[in-house]
Amino acid sequence: RRNQTSTFEFLLTGFSEHPEQQPLLFGLFLAMYLVTVVGNLLIILAIGSDPHLHTPMYLFLANLSFSDIGFISTIIPKMMDNISSGTKLISYGACLTQLYFFGLFADLDNFLLAVMALDRYVAISQPLHYTVTMNSQRCVLLVAGSWVITTFHALVHTLLVTRLSFCGPSIIPHFFCDLVPLLKLACSSTLVNDLVLTLLAGTLLIVPFVCILTSYFYIALAILRIDSPWGKQRAFSSCTSHLSVVSLFYSTAIGVYLCPPASHSDGKDRVFSVMYTVVTPMLNPFIYSLRNKDIKGALGKLLRKKAH
Repeated sequence: RRNQTSTFEFLLTGFSEHPEQQPLLFGLFLAMYLVTVVGNLLIILAIGSDPHLHTPMYLFLANLSFSDIGFISTIIPKMMDNISSGTKLISYGACLTQLYFFGLFADLDNFLLAVMALDRYVAISQPLHYTVTMNSQRCVLLVAGSWVITTFHALVHTLLVTRLSFCGPSIIPHFFCDLVPLLKLACSSTLVNDLVLTLLAGTLLIVPFVCILTSYFYIALAILRIDSPWGKQRAFSSCTSHLSVVSLFYSTAIGVYLCPPASHSDGKDRVFSVMYTVVTPMLNPFIYSLRNKDIKGALGKLLRKKAH
């Protein structure tokens, strides 16, 4: 039993206890991490280097790519370090740091996806007013507001965890310091944490999701009013990339956080967590680059410029 939480260490169980599987896991997550970072960096550089992409939609996409790099960098490097060293330990301070940045970038992804859905709604439902409605000042305000809200939300949960006492056992059945399994280890009352988690986290997850659903409801109505089949196809194609990312992100996040605990095992939780913490950030650049001619063109110009 330890009295000082400042010297406390947690044991992250990870994915497998079998030593022979560790090199495979290390190589797999290293490859996924490199693909994610390089892919999202290319998206950011392509948008920054092409003046034609300095529009609201691509401003939001660049921020989403940056958020995805931060999201995966919060988790994978420490997990690979634990796999290579074989210790699987994380200090109390490192755990809180990971908890804070994980909450920040997870919430930021959530808000940016909602902002991008709003952008698509204005572009399709009110095309004549798009440049006025989504002016640069409003876009910067939407992005800055997303950063401020998510920073505050992550800070609240992290500060509330610091008031808890941890006296063992110190085993977290996960591959990173997530809030819910961390609260289960506390030996002091978590009533305030649970209340704030239900009110704030539930609201900040559901409100952007409802915003996305509402935006796409009106987008669908606007597309149905278009007479030309080519016009319908063009309007729908401008949403497919975003819709694909939204479907992947929310289906896995809801599977982890909103399904009843008795409905799935810890192993299944970790599989869902990998999907939205690792796989989704890795697939985002491919989804946007393969489905978007402007991004493909900008990437081609960027790569040719670097080659010369």
